[in-house]
Amino acid sequence: MRNRYLDILRALAIVRVVVYHVTGWATLTLVFPAMSVMFALAGSLMAASLTRVGPAAVGRRLRRLLPSLWVLAVVFVPAMMFSGLSVSPRVLLWLFPIADPPANNWGALALSIIWYLRDYLWFVLASPVAFWLFRRAPLMTLLAPYLLLVTIEVGIYPAPPVLREFGLYFGAWLLGFAHHAGMLRRLSGRLLYPVALALAVGGGAWIVQHPGPRGYDLNDNPLGNALWSAAFILIVLGRAPAGVAWLSRSRIADRAVTVLNRRALTVYLWHMPFVVALTPLVDVVGWSHQDPVGLAIRVLLVFALVGLVTLAVGWVEDVAARRRPELIPGGTAQPADAGARPGADAGARPGADAAVRPGAEGAGPPGADAAGGAGATVGRAVVPAQRTAGEAASVEINAR
Repeated sequence: MRNRYLDILRALAIVRVVVYHVTGWATLTLVFPAMSVMFALAGSLMAASLTRVGPAAVGRRLRRLLPSLWVLAVVFVPAMMFSGLSVSPRVLLWLFPIADPPANNWGALALSIIWYLRDYLWFVLASPVAFWLFRRAPLMTLLAPYLLLVTIEVGIYPAPPVLREFGLYFGAWLLGFAHHAGMLRRLSGRLLYPVALALAVGGGAWIVQHPGPRGYDLNDNPLGNALWSAAFILIVLGRAPAGVAWLSRSRIADRAVTVLNRRALTVYLWHMPFVVALTPLVDVVGWSHQDPVGLAIRVLLVFALVGLVTLAVGWVEDVAARRRPELIPGGTAQPADAGARPGADAGARPGADAAVRPGAEGAGPPGADAAGGAGATVGRAVVPAQRTAGEAASVEINAR
């Protein structure tokens, strides 16, 4: 059974990521903090897998994540080598990116989205220990990444980059643990709404007081991003509807959600190269980056080109998930929407182990076929310039 509400969240997150990278509209990061949502959904999936199979879930997650990355690397790494990338042992990071894999100038921009897979790998590797701690001290485990980020942002602890990323996004991942365990749904409105409001006010105040080079863009403000996103996740997961039966009444919408979930990783990995490649071309014909019509055309072209690549290589996600490869997913009838069971955040996975999805999957990075799982009892108790604005033909490309 699928939790189609979570599928909808994941699909919206992927679309938001693509649109944001084309338009650069900072407001989109506030309206829908897609990256944190994708990490939260991925955390819920990871918790479900750890509950079922224990530490073996790590291998399953990596199996579903890496093949799509390798397909991308087969195309772009040789192209970067032919255009100036020096060959070194660090090239092997394209096989397992626990650190930023090497890239030349254009590759660093076109492949800047690799930071998400790097962070995702670290979170997967840390999850068995984190899940053990979470089941014994859920509240303290949830608070730990946010406390770490505060100490970093106020200058108490000059942490290395990997710990900064844990502070920024691992809190969302752990909220996914709480979602899987049913903790968020069990929170009463008298507690959930004030906590979410306090987080939103605190994050919003920090954002207003510390604007970045792109204004009030969450990607330029780690602490504001973490707090604002936590408030958003508490609401959208803690007050998730029991079902979304309306989705099945629209065949087109239902199929679109399925396709975006089954191909979320492919869409996420391939959209940025097209954003970068199209920028100088559309400027030549006068489709200004400030012109709404020009932006709409850019968005449509990027989705069209990503669609073509998805038809060509998207089936790799099926192979990685040990599903029957499909050209366009969702051709067979989908199971009815699975509502949340009382006292738990529902969403059992359909058959094979659910993948990382994004903005994206994740929500294996960045999407997934299902998320959550039966509510578990909470026991005793980028490349070098991933977050800076890159310039390509006078258009700002945003990292998230």
